[in-house]
Amino acid sequence: MTEIRLARPGDEADIVTMIRELADFEHALDQCTVTESQITAALFTENPVGFCYVAEIDSEAAAVALWFRTFSTWDGVAGIYLEDLFVRDKFRRRGLARTLLATLARECVDNGYTRLAWEVLDWNVDAIALYDAVGGKQMSEWINYRVSGPELDLLAAEA
Repeated sequence: MTEIRLARPGDEADIVTMIRELADFEHALDQCTVTESQITAALFTENPVGFCYVAEIDSEAAAVALWFRTFSTWDGVAGIYLEDLFVRDKFRRRGLARTLLATLARECVDNGYTRLAWEVLDWNVDAIALYDAVGGKQMSEWINYRVSGPELDLLAAEA
């Protein structure tokens, strides 16, 4: 039986394991330093900074969708940014990723949010096919930027 539910305390080990499996899939495991205590602090506090849906099949953690709220100045309302969507190898091709996306879309609609956004690596053709199939639109006119590590420290020193 498949169940999609919000993550709850006690899920930290499964969530971290799947985050690490995703990092390995993306050839970046050496960059993944997340801990169970960080997941607890991020998801299971009075004011969480993120949220997570867990998909279980026969009570086994099969997939996760980690997300947080965004804000659109143009729309004047919140949206959802999907940080990570991951389905474990042995559970792929069962519709879990699509179901998790639909769950996030329902979260948006139920709360009056106007956007569900995410990124995908350009070589992940299976994910791109799914995102195209659900009506996702590639935002090709936007260029993603990030400041982290030493560059973040240098920029912060200017404040």
